[in-house]
Amino acid sequence: MELTPLAGECTNRRTCPTVYASDRGTIVVQGYTLAAEDLAGITLPEGENAVEIPLSLLREAARVHGS
Repeated sequence: MELTPLAGECTNRRTCPTVYASDRGTIVVQGYTLAAEDLAGITLPEGENAVEIPLSLLREAARVHGS
């Protein structure tokens, strides 16, 4: 999979929350893994995980991807 950074919260996008566009026509989100107690009763299926990113990051990614 080839990823193109759309928006990131710092200059070193390998270690900070970042939103990428993939060559598969999908969006990949990198963020901080949430612990089970933070999921407020949500059960994730095997193979999935929840990450937390700033709302401003999604807004920036949408702005960049839409142009």
